[in-house]
Amino acid sequence: MSQSDLNNNYYKKIIVALVLGWVAIWIYRTILTPIYPQLQEALGDVSQSQIGLIASCYFFAYTGMQIPSGFLVDKFGQKTVLIPAFIGFALATFIIGTSTGILQVYLGAILAGISTGCYYGSAFSLSAKHVPQHFKSTANAIINSGSALGMVIGLIGSSVLVGALDIQWNFMLYGAGIIILAVTALFFLLIKSDKNDVETVEQVTTASVIEEDTNVAVKLFTATHLVTYFTYFAVCYGYYMIVTWLPAFLVDEKGFDQGSVGYVAAIVAVTAIPGALFFSRFVDKNPGKRNMTIVMLLLAAAITIGLTVFSPNPWVLYVALVLYGFLGKLAIDPVLITFVSDSVPQAKVAKALTIFNTFGMASSIVAPWLTGFIGDTTGSKVLGFYIGSGLLLVAVVLFFIVIATRKNKVAN
Repeated sequence: MSQSDLNNNYYKKIIVALVLGWVAIWIYRTILTPIYPQLQEALGDVSQSQIGLIASCYFFAYTGMQIPSGFLVDKFGQKTVLIPAFIGFALATFIIGTSTGILQVYLGAILAGISTGCYYGSAFSLSAKHVPQHFKSTANAIINSGSALGMVIGLIGSSVLVGALDIQWNFMLYGAGIIILAVTALFFLLIKSDKNDVETVEQVTTASVIEEDTNVAVKLFTATHLVTYFTYFAVCYGYYMIVTWLPAFLVDEKGFDQGSVGYVAAIVAVTAIPGALFFSRFVDKNPGKRNMTIVMLLLAAAITIGLTVFSPNPWVLYVALVLYGFLGKLAIDPVLITFVSDSVPQAKVAKALTIFNTFGMASSIVAPWLTGFIGDTTGSKVLGFYIGSGLLLVAVVLFFIVIATRKNKVAN
């Protein structure tokens, strides 16, 4: 990071912009989940698996854009990629909001996935480039907290406005589109053009590029990295299953009122923010304890997801959701992101992060549809939650054996 950036506190502006980007994305991702019954009725009594396929279409497109977006960011720069992507994202919300059938919803979800698929590599390559080293994990946690804030707004907003006040569901999408356009304007104002940086990278000789790409490919597919990718797959599977189906699960199988499920599901998001900040700061100060911290967080996430299903009364459920929020995905994410971004040359950070995120987000394609399919065929979504918990337990074992117990850890 240049001295000019330090003097102007540019990295703080980046953090603000990226937090708001995640807020907008997660408002969209969660705005429909508390009102699936209304959506099913409005679209012609479609099945649970068809509704679950909305999220799967989005995440399929989102995941498919991860690696291409990494190349686009490396080629054209973050700002040049972000602004057109978010304009397309806003358009997608209006397509869904005007839908009269499920196919148009799928089309809008795919466009939203393609558009937001450009965000991850842009966001965290910006933070990796401009945030001071001693503050990186904490900065990533702050940026990720935008997803929790957006989740709270999306879940509670749609639950209250549609579930309790009977406002039409598509008005929520129009509101989300306006928010996305406002965030796009902030990207234009707060993020500097990095055209010069891109041109500098392109001036590297062909021989150097070939050598560097070969080394990066080797580093990205070691046993350590493959286990990290599977770990993120498991973390994302449980999280996106909960984000997509927890409100409906609470209504159908735990007896909660439709108007209150947004508040209950939002417990995860509210408690995630302090958890992410606490553990990221802890790892920044104690980098040698990073791997064992991840192992403990993975184990805690597995237990709390299982406890959510097993809970014999609402208070046990509340405790499980609080603990999952504090110890789950958003606490693990910034630590893993810093691990990956520190493991490759600066010029390839966007590409490395998008490969990492592709493995993680692959689970988000499967989890919403599979859990809905399980609900349709068995009459209960319980098995879907246990699958999420089981994947995390496998990740605990693999991460502990392959990474945490090695003497020569890749810790910094």
